[in-house]
This record gives sequence, C-alpha cells and structure tokens, in this order.
Amino acid sequence: MSETFASTASKAKGLQQSCMHCSLSNLCVPFAVSHDEIERLEDIIKQGKVVNRGEHIFKEHSTFRSIFAVRSGAIKTYSVSENGEEQVTGFYLPGEIIGLDSTNTDAYSCSAKALERSSVCEIPFEQVEDLATKIPTLQHHFFQLMSKEIQQSRQLTMLLSKNTAEERIASLIVSLSERFKKRKLSNIQFRLPMPRNDIGSYLGLAVETVSRVFTRFQKMGLISVQGRELVIENMPALLEIIKGHTRCIKDE
Repeated sequence: MSETFASTASKAKGLQQSCMHCSLSNLCVPFAVSHDEIERLEDIIKQGKVVNRGEHIFKEHSTFRSIFAVRSGAIKTYSVSENGEEQVTGFYLPGEIIGLDSTNTDAYSCSAKALERSSVCEIPFEQVEDLATKIPTLQHHFFQLMSKEIQQSRQLTMLLSKNTAEERIASLIVSLSERFKKRKLSNIQFRLPMPRNDIGSYLGLAVETVSRVFTRFQKMGLISVQGRELVIENMPALLEIIKGHTRCIKDE
C-alpha cells in the first residue's frame, strides 16, 4: 500500500461502524450471513479508512493484497498507456468493490484514486478468501461480485462501441441514476462525482465533445446542469437516445 494512502488511513472513530449496521451492507455483504459470521468478517475488514481527494488507494502494478469497499465518496480507476496517457476504466460509488479485477494476479491491474474525500473498507483478500471457504453464503456472494465485475466490463465495451457521443453520455447518466437508486438516494437529482475530462477519458471522447453534449441535452430539456449538480428532466428521452432512436448532434 502506498505511503500516501497509509498516512491518511488512520482509524477515525466517527467512521467506525459495524458491517451489521452499515446502510451499505446489502451491497457489500450478503443478507444470509449470520450475526456470528458477520463478526468473523469484521475481524478481517479494516473499516473506515480515509483517503483525501487526489490520493491513491492503490497503484497499477503494485502488489495485490486487498480489495476495497467504498464507504463514502467516489473513486475512479485508471490505467496509464505506454505513451503516458491516462485512461479511466471505472467510477465506483458507496457500496461498490474495487480491485476484484486483480484477484487472479499478483499485482493490481489499474490504479485507484479518490475523486473526493472518501472512506473505504480494506478487505485483505487471502483472509476473506479463506473465510469464504468456511461460509458458503459469503463465497457465493463473492462469486456474484466477480460476475458483476465481468458484466460491467462487457457493458463498458458495449458502451464504447456505440456510434455517437450522445448515446455514450446518455448511457452514463442513466447508469449513474440506477446506481444511486440502489443506494436509496435520488435517481433524478444527484451530483456527478467526476470532472468532465474524466468522463471524456472513460467514454473515449474529447472533453469539448462532452461539454457540447451536456449543453445540447440541457437545451433540449433532457437535463439541468449547474456545475456538477445534475437533474434528469426527461428520462424517457434519454432512454430513446440510448436505443439510438434520437440523434442530437453530428458525430465528433
């Protein structure tokens, strides 16, 4: 683990909370795990570590030891190409797990950096893997998490295969809406945790194109945007764009 992360990872009592009472437990741990089994899991998990905006949780090619559950804030993952360009590979919200794509290797396949002040729960993988062999429901849950990671990777491939910038950005907005809804938060009004240059990197678009599409969506009455605060005004129209039934601007 990097020194930068270790320096901000001191235990903050205000963030300490048992998995049993965490509002995100339905996303991180299975409902079927008993109280005693939760306690065994809590003995392993290092809860509520704080990482400030711009700091790393782990870096690409560093030794893989743990996966991380986002407790608050937002995290992005990215890889660096041979020519030094950063390619954003994912955005993670509270309740989502980072690092699952590295479980079959000795090193992290990407870097993870906080988009804002965040807290994470560190889950040492060897220990939880051993515990999962003794708790079938926990093992099944991690299989589900890994399956979801594969599905998300396929979804990103499909997203990037879409022809237009409008389809890609509409898909991202709707995806975020669905993820906020799972957290029992508003799926109509929310804050975009990532800047537009990261959106462009993730979607394979120039930042100017991202800004132009957001402006066009706003003029069409599909969304309202103030800084990073976004309100979805017309969800059906966004879904029609995703299906490719509506064309807004010329492809870039």
